[in-house]
Amino acid sequence: MYEKVLELKNVSKQFPEVLANDNINLDIRKGEIHAIIGENGAGKSTLMNILYGLHEPTTGDIYYNGKPIKMTSPLDAIKIGIGMVHQHFMLVPSFTVAENIVLGTEPTKRKIFVDKEKAIESTKKLSETYGLTVDPKLKVESLSVGVQQRVEILKALYKGADVLILDEPTAVLTPQETDELFKVIKRLVDESGKTIIIITHKLQEVLSISDRVSVMRQGKMIGTLDTKDANEKILAEMMVGREVLFNKIDKKHIENRKHEEMLKVEKLRARDNRGLIALRSIDLSLKSGEILGIAGIEGNGQSELVEVLTGLREKESGQIFINGVEISNKSPRDIRELGIAHVPEDRLAMGLSKDASISENILMGNQHNEPYAIKGIHLNKSKIKSKSRKLIKEFDIRTPSEDVLVGNLSGGNMQKVIIAREFSFNTPILIISQPTRGVDIGAIEFIHSQIIEKRNQGCAILLVSAELDEIFRLSDRIITIYEGIITGEFKEGEISKQEIGLYMTGKNIQI
Repeated sequence: MYEKVLELKNVSKQFPEVLANDNINLDIRKGEIHAIIGENGAGKSTLMNILYGLHEPTTGDIYYNGKPIKMTSPLDAIKIGIGMVHQHFMLVPSFTVAENIVLGTEPTKRKIFVDKEKAIESTKKLSETYGLTVDPKLKVESLSVGVQQRVEILKALYKGADVLILDEPTAVLTPQETDELFKVIKRLVDESGKTIIIITHKLQEVLSISDRVSVMRQGKMIGTLDTKDANEKILAEMMVGREVLFNKIDKKHIENRKHEEMLKVEKLRARDNRGLIALRSIDLSLKSGEILGIAGIEGNGQSELVEVLTGLREKESGQIFINGVEISNKSPRDIRELGIAHVPEDRLAMGLSKDASISENILMGNQHNEPYAIKGIHLNKSKIKSKSRKLIKEFDIRTPSEDVLVGNLSGGNMQKVIIAREFSFNTPILIISQPTRGVDIGAIEFIHSQIIEKRNQGCAILLVSAELDEIFRLSDRIITIYEGIITGEFKEGEISKQEIGLYMTGKNIQI
């Protein structure tokens, strides 16, 4: 008989216009690794926020070690032994590791002064106990993302967590850091008897790390499986409610096609918003009919590279050629007219106006062009609506009308609006950043198929993604970037996900 450490009975959470959790029943066993998966908006984060005291359930009961509990804040959760490591870390960068770990429960001297030596000693002892090696005296801002995550875990353990909730724990980790995290998780369970709940969307990781997996869809609990009885196909179908042909990619090799150089970058150098060097002498070449993937941990120059190539950021030096034409210091509109369309990394900040309709968003970039503009002044509304309806159907945008405000769409459908607009320009070059960020498996499957179709038609595609699975799945060639330097270039199949992590962290170069 398994011992239940946590049990939810008929738990629902009603927000003003959304039933986020609908009559959820779930049990978490002591000493297990339990994965919670579901599409974007399925209700899994709301459910975990209830378990951590950030939300109170509208109806239903929660039991901890067989006793009913009521939590009105994270302090209540921490007191009974529930900790949470959020996807976006809650650390103070200017504080040391020890200062972050004891924050809020600092040891004191004479009940007045913070006892820094005791904080360091406690942190050291804690890290040794759980095998989580950290230097208590280092400032958090100097640590890698993987080590910062260790600090977050130690912080929860310092406060007495027996149940640890990890929200998308591998979202910003390299493969090596992910492997190390999984070793830590297994050690916490096997040696210390902790219970781990993981919220994630990476099905391969679910299968490799968890004991059981629960699937949510549209606020409901669809079911819980022993992981040994599951596979990616079963889990994907439970998440989406239909068959997902996720592994079928029709990458065509077209005989006698000339792979012409469409984009060339030479010795490109640029600075970030703080005035610091973001790109250091970048050289790259992009050919027609190929997808060139850029792999790197976020913040290593990918965003600045895309912004320079699309006219959104000035370069400091170097040259950029589109089909042999030098385009330095051209405006975004000029660059679009020369043959580049752009799917930006942040759809709300740069890709869409959520207060405008679908048809108005689809028009963007074409508002001065015939047949959508008459003499460049008056808009041809019937042509705009006709084009919008065509793209809504073609790109499977789920909406009752082209007049619906984009802000009322789901994340996946917002992304489809951008993909539909940019792909419809039929430019010879596409620059795509984070094409499936924050979208669910069904939308990912569709967006990937559209990208491959463009590639098969001969489009030259530069793909930037934080998801290594996406880079490996779609790319014909991969370049790695670290601190603004290209550290490696590989053809499809030449390097593994494990090996590429070394190039993403600069382990194989001398700067």
